[in-house]
Amino acid sequence: MAEQAFVTGKIETPVGTVPQVATGVSWRDRWGAFRVRLGFGRMRYTVEPGLYGVGAPRQDSPVLVTANYKLSFDHLRTALAGHDAWILVLDTSGINVWCAAGKGTFGTAPLSVQVAASRLAQLVGHRRLVVPQLGAPGIAAHAVKRQCGFSVVFGPVQARHLPEFLGRGMQATPAMRRKTFSLSERAVLVPVELVIACKWALPLAVVLSGISGLFGPAAFWENVREHGGWTMAGLGSGIVAGTVLTPLLLPVLPGRAFSLKGAVAGLMAGLAFLAVLLSRPGGAGNDFAVWAWLLLIPAIASFFGMEFTGASTYTSLSGVRKEMRIAVPLQVAATLCGMLLLFCARRLP
Repeated sequence: MAEQAFVTGKIETPVGTVPQVATGVSWRDRWGAFRVRLGFGRMRYTVEPGLYGVGAPRQDSPVLVTANYKLSFDHLRTALAGHDAWILVLDTSGINVWCAAGKGTFGTAPLSVQVAASRLAQLVGHRRLVVPQLGAPGIAAHAVKRQCGFSVVFGPVQARHLPEFLGRGMQATPAMRRKTFSLSERAVLVPVELVIACKWALPLAVVLSGISGLFGPAAFWENVREHGGWTMAGLGSGIVAGTVLTPLLLPVLPGRAFSLKGAVAGLMAGLAFLAVLLSRPGGAGNDFAVWAWLLLIPAIASFFGMEFTGASTYTSLSGVRKEMRIAVPLQVAATLCGMLLLFCARRLP
């Protein structure tokens, strides 16, 4: 643990040496966060599970629990600037608290095991664990008490509220309990979803451009020059509609299903795309191309719009599964029909 860059010292305790961590962020931390926000090295951005110390913690200092996803860990340690506390990190395989709670890795058994492994009962005089509120789906407080002897206190949703929470004697205000999904919180999700989409969409766009060359009315390269760029632009319109427009416009898009919201955003993007396509000399070529893109772009956007169900504050697992059972077949059907129409459009002069 001492080799981790954020470890600045060590604390000698009755249970051994505990790494002392910084409450500030370095350029390396910022660069790592930037890369993860773009989807690079996401599952490798981890902290070693175990016990850490912030400031000069004592026997009466609070014990705060988090996941070993480094972004979560960094939010917690920076929020504790000026405080003395223990941080207990669970092995969630690099998953954040909220998602890990749903998967079971941030749960009752892993918490109890880590408490025992860290010999926490010999380190602190109290028997309280401050667990993030978003970890509540995976934690059964009564079972934790029975298994390891520690009671669970659910902390605020946002780590930045921890100083006030601790200052109030671990009493949360209604504002601390509220999970928002504001424009800025939605916007921060856009880069990673956009990059992930482009990782497979760019090769697909090249393939589709090649198909445009093979099945057009003229020679291969002439067909590619004529239709390849528009094919990639159409695919890009669907991706942008699903990964950018959908989260940014989420509250104002009609419907409750994210697939429907994505389809509406895709329809708007499709109409804008066609307006540009039809304005060029020669227009779209024929009606097949128009209907093809009116099916393809909303279908693509609808699919990517569903990706945000896991980050929202008002979807449920059962609801998402029900939505997918209905939406995915429709998305596949629309895509196949769109591809068929596009093929027909390319075959016509």
